[in-house]
Amino acid sequence: MFRAGNRLARSIHRHFGAEVSVDVSEVDGVRNLHLGNDTVQSAMRLKAPYALELAYTRGMMAYLLFNDKVTSVLAVGLGGGSVPKYIHHHLPQVTTCVIEINPQVIRIARSHFALPDDDERFSVIEGDGVDYLLAHPSSAQVLMIDAFDSFGIPDAMCTQAFFDSCAEALTLDGMFAINLWGSDKNFDVYLQRIEQSFNQRVLILPTGRPGNIVVFGFKRTPADLRITSLRERAKRLEQDHKIEFLEFVEKLRDHNQSSGHRLLLETE
Repeated sequence: MFRAGNRLARSIHRHFGAEVSVDVSEVDGVRNLHLGNDTVQSAMRLKAPYALELAYTRGMMAYLLFNDKVTSVLAVGLGGGSVPKYIHHHLPQVTTCVIEINPQVIRIARSHFALPDDDERFSVIEGDGVDYLLAHPSSAQVLMIDAFDSFGIPDAMCTQAFFDSCAEALTLDGMFAINLWGSDKNFDVYLQRIEQSFNQRVLILPTGRPGNIVVFGFKRTPADLRITSLRERAKRLEQDHKIEFLEFVEKLRDHNQSSGHRLLLETE
């Protein structure tokens, strides 16, 4: 599966009668997580374990462009824990909870990807994210979905009912962010479902070609979507984060409805 000598660990998870391998490889100073195939699910540069190595993970952090006062994040899908780990390390005002169904992913993230232990600001719960969201309505300021297995997005996490539950899980000022694969033949179907769940208050942020696309959904339309305001926020954020926020603003402008001066979203 990986180049000779580069596989560091393998763990097998059995779920509903199926075996899923959790593999770790290392190439040129970057450690990678794989779930049953060669696809890189998560990556960590050994010399910078708290940095965001993959572009899409930096794209998920673009939620800060819309609200940098968030104090709680709920994530479904752990992988190597890149984004939750980044938030825990760089945003001390934020409490983060992660739901992960595969106990071996949790174990590997902690043993090989510097995932922190649970504390008063960080927790990982072994469980089904679909069930968790249904049981916790109106609880998340920011909800992040990054849940892939060896076959892609699990079927239960791309239905209209699931995206409806994501919207219901948000607080009144809440935000949703999901990592999708742009070349997925069902991408447009998933996007239409998200748009329905969030009453068209949706923005897309491509992070590669074709690559990953981060889709944002909003419970309420953000108060200020002027391009000049977004650029100003991006400049401030780039002073504290090694993330290309200014580039993300231009991509948001280019790939979403815009008047030329502001992003256009449905209002309540």
